[in-house]
Amino acid sequence: MPIAAFRRLSLLLPALYLLALCLLALCLLALSASAEETGFIAEIDDLPLMPGLAEVEGAGVVFDKPSGRIVEAYARGAVTREAVASFYRDTLPQLGWSETAGLTFAREGESLAIEFLPEESSHDGSSPGQSSPTESSPDGGPLTLRFTLKPE
Repeated sequence: MPIAAFRRLSLLLPALYLLALCLLALCLLALSASAEETGFIAEIDDLPLMPGLAEVEGAGVVFDKPSGRIVEAYARGAVTREAVASFYRDTLPQLGWSETAGLTFAREGESLAIEFLPEESSHDGSSPGQSSPTESSPDGGPLTLRFTLKPE
C-alpha cells in the first residue's frame, strides 16, 4: 500500500472514531428515554410501570416483616383494562413471574395481584370489587390499579 493511502486512512480514522462515539451517544439516549417511559413502581423496584400509568404517590403501604414484605401500591392512567392485562402478562414472565390466576402472579415465594379498582373506591378508599380484566372503564376515564405483593 502506498504512503498516500496510509495518510488518507490516518485522516479518516479520527472522523470514524467521532462518528462511532456519536452513534453510541444516540443509542444510550434512546435507551434512557425508553427506560423513563416504562419506569418502575417505587415500592416494588422490579415491577415495571406500564406506559400511560402514573404511580399514585403516597397511596401505597409497605410492611417489611421477617416472613416477607407486604406492599400495596397504586397507579392511575388513561389505559384500557385489556392493555394493562396484556402488558403485565407479556412483561412479568420475562422477570421470572408466572401467572397463577387472572392477573395474579407468583415468584420466589411471593404473590403479586393486580386489581382494577372501581371508580368510586379510587377516591374514597372503600373496598374495591374485583373486575374482569377485559371490561372497559365504565365512563371511559382513567383506570386505577392496585398492586399487592405479599408472601405466598
